Amino acid sequence: MGFNEVKTSQYIKNKLIDFGFHIEQTAKTGIIGYKEGSSSKGAIAFRADMDGLRIKEETGLSFASEEEGMMHACGHDGHMAILLGLAMYLSRIPKLNRDIVLIFQPAEEGPGGAEVIVKEGILKKYNVEAIFGLHIYPGLGEGRIGARPGAMMAQTGEFDIIIKGKSGHGAMPHASIDAIYVSSQLVINYQSIISRNIEPIQGAVLTIGKIKGGSTRNIIAEEVKIEGTIRAFDIQVYNHIKRRMNEINKGLEKMYNVNVSIQFHDMYPAVVNDKGLFEEFKRALNDDITIIKPMMLAEDFSYYQREIPGIFFMLGSRNEELKLTYPLHSCHFNFNEEILRRGLISYIKLCKNFGILNK
Repeated sequence: MGFNEVKTSQYIKNKLIDFGFHIEQTAKTGIIGYKEGSSSKGAIAFRADMDGLRIKEETGLSFASEEEGMMHACGHDGHMAILLGLAMYLSRIPKLNRDIVLIFQPAEEGPGGAEVIVKEGILKKYNVEAIFGLHIYPGLGEGRIGARPGAMMAQTGEFDIIIKGKSGHGAMPHASIDAIYVSSQLVINYQSIISRNIEPIQGAVLTIGKIKGGSTRNIIAEEVKIEGTIRAFDIQVYNHIKRRMNEINKGLEKMYNVNVSIQFHDMYPAVVNDKGLFEEFKRALNDDITIIKPMMLAEDFSYYQREIPGIFFMLGSRNEELKLTYPLHSCHFNFNEEILRRGLISYIKLCKNFGILNK
């Protein structure tokens, strides 16, 4: 659904105009809201993602998605509501002390709107010095704020492998080259990369999620296709995994006289919270945060952090009593809207701490 958030984009645009913000279109359906402050300091930015998912909503809510087969199963509607709430709050302030930029970003779920916004020069144009973003998260208790300094979410990539052998009769395997057998060796050998080539304290994942090969029970398969994903917090670890995969592939080619081709698709970089900015973030929220463990989830907020200091944090939504425990991307995902107030208050506190508003 990335870059197709047309109605959402228009709604946000109209609201920001009502709230007195200057508007700029970016990344096709993205919207920038800008308000000038009296200070010569660089701007502070806040980001909300806009896109939904191709999932049929099964929440049974009266305000469920009206778009067939699509829903906000990852809380992005909540993220937008919080940022629009901040825009409304700021609209009541006659003059801000510092420039503020509100980024309503498309395509977080893919192919990635943050990279496009960075490439279009939005951060430089508005002289953004720091950026903040949040994500509603059912892994934390309702209303709790969770974050950590340094690496918080993983670099992610995908890979596609094709193994080509030689087809033949199942009763005459000696006259064939069995691509399925080679694929089984590949899977087993790949498992040694994480367990034997990566330092145990370095977080990394290599997952093969799909294998497809063969046509019928008595034919040796000529071709097998394999799909999977890689995740790591450190780019050097991530690249080392890819190198070892290539080395294993070459070894299998020599051992079994097959062809093993692989295509890597590097996706979002790791989310790394600036350590100095994190201390300011903690002070702004009166140390009322939970230090969470790094996650193997991915987020394209990381593209902003490659350019400027940034903090990405989690807004807990888990409520056992209200049965709001479904994971992100579930067709039943929902949250108590009271947490939106908590998110908004956090943003207002950040505005005060970083000089946009008076304390």
